[in-house]
Amino acid sequence: MCSHWVVLAFCCLGQLCADQSLKPRIAAPHLATNNPTLTTVALEKPFCMFDSSLYPNKSYVIYLYAMKESASAISSLVTDNSSKPLDSTFQQTSGGQLGPYKAALFKVPSCASPPKLADVGDINKVSAVLKQYLFRVGDDGTCLYDPNFLAVCNPPLAPDTTYRFKYVLLDSTEGIMKDQTLWSDPIKTRRVKLPLKIDTWPGRRSGDMIVITSILSVLVFLLLAGFLASVSSAVMGSDSSAETRCMSQTIQQSEPRPQLSSE
Repeated sequence: MCSHWVVLAFCCLGQLCADQSLKPRIAAPHLATNNPTLTTVALEKPFCMFDSSLYPNKSYVIYLYAMKESASAISSLVTDNSSKPLDSTFQQTSGGQLGPYKAALFKVPSCASPPKLADVGDINKVSAVLKQYLFRVGDDGTCLYDPNFLAVCNPPLAPDTTYRFKYVLLDSTEGIMKDQTLWSDPIKTRRVKLPLKIDTWPGRRSGDMIVITSILSVLVFLLLAGFLASVSSAVMGSDSSAETRCMSQTIQQSEPRPQLSSE
């Protein structure tokens, strides 16, 4: 099953390579369940996207930019006039409201050395294999509040908010952008569900849960009935014993005592 998932991932990534309008895509459901969450979005990494822009003896990295869909289109640029990527942070852009911020920096995924499919059968390696292909935006809940944090901050996203994402290929030697994707399609994080709106009607429960609940209710009823019956029996037995003792004493008192004759 796991090997089938990774094969599907390879197919999806191959389709990306063939597409001339490359852009970040949300991870497929079989690769990342519960995606998006309230504060995170799992994306497919730019696997094989920038191969045509890579040259020998050069060092490259990938920048991931994020911004809210409500941000102005004019402010969606991620480079300055000299093609240098912007270093805008989450705080400087009000969480992407004013424009793109740099959410991540990682190595260019290698097409030449994909994970071994034999490792997918090992449950201890599946997580590492998928991590090579997926990146979760909003996965760092501490970087904003750590004064000693110096890396690129990837703080939680806002719930019920629509975001767009972009990958940028940076030539580390020259410090300039060499290639970039289009902005992703809008991706919306989940909305917080108020407790009063949570549906607790039994119809929402599974059949197994209803059967188990019914059985437990019957057992509780039988135990309670047995307990009440035993208490009632004990009380009635006690009253009967007391009545018998009382009648015995009355009979003894009413019987005439024999008088002693005097000679």
